[in-house]
Amino acid sequence: MSADTNRDYIIRATAAEGEIRAFALTAADTVEEARRAHNTSPVATAALGRLMMAAVMMGVDMKGDKDLITLKINCDGPIGGLLATADSKGHVKGYVNNPEVLLPANELGKLDVGGALSGGVLNVIKDIGLKEPYVGQTMLTTGEIAEDLTYYFAASEQVPSAVALGVLMNRENTVRRAGGFIIQLLPGASDEIAQKLEDRLKHISSITSMLDEGMSPEDILRLVLEGFGPEINSRTDCSFLCNCSKERVEKALISIGKKDIEEMISDGKPVEVSCHFCGKKYEFSLTELKALYDRAK
Repeated sequence: MSADTNRDYIIRATAAEGEIRAFALTAADTVEEARRAHNTSPVATAALGRLMMAAVMMGVDMKGDKDLITLKINCDGPIGGLLATADSKGHVKGYVNNPEVLLPANELGKLDVGGALSGGVLNVIKDIGLKEPYVGQTMLTTGEIAEDLTYYFAASEQVPSAVALGVLMNRENTVRRAGGFIIQLLPGASDEIAQKLEDRLKHISSITSMLDEGMSPEDILRLVLEGFGPEINSRTDCSFLCNCSKERVEKALISIGKKDIEEMISDGKPVEVSCHFCGKKYEFSLTELKALYDRAK
């Protein structure tokens, strides 16, 4: 989607004279693009949408042009796991292991993302150009993703946070609204501000009801941080973007080694490889496979 038609964006803000920082976004087009790419069921769309939105908000906080953040969930639930990767420029991509998972609504009549995930581990991988990426890991607490990230920030990064993520679907299973926020206390924030923020958050309606009312990221942060003097510092467009190419797929095939490529050649037919993230298909002829075999170790 070109920038001039993109309605999705993230804002960054500070409040309480620098003791609080916040991110909020609207991302219906981005999540819909992922839904179309993977033909996800409603509950899989909600789960992947939440993870991608969290990743892209965390991504814009990174400094380098080549920095990447990956949120990966391994779980026992029927969704089988999911992954989202974002850069510092508002681009995000992701996939779910079982895009067709179907579950009845939960006791609140909502899409049962927690039931789809159930029992597992959240990994946060930050590749910021060092020799080894930073990896943080926590157990899933509810499977609802926002609560799991709130727990991750507190346990792994020692940053008290409030995370809200929501995806609303149309009757025909397309994405109607998607958005959320991350609000964090910065180091040195006073106990008074922490208590005041905690009290404020108790009186805030759910993110889905805010989205349903058509509230923008600015509206959401002004409401949530009312009384804290929020100041918006930046705005970044966000979009679903996969940077796959035939060259990248070639490298992946070479990395699997001569033995596996030899088996493909012995089948005597071209091989079609699909990108995990966007579903784009790449075909390799027997001639191309033989050339890759010669380059493999």
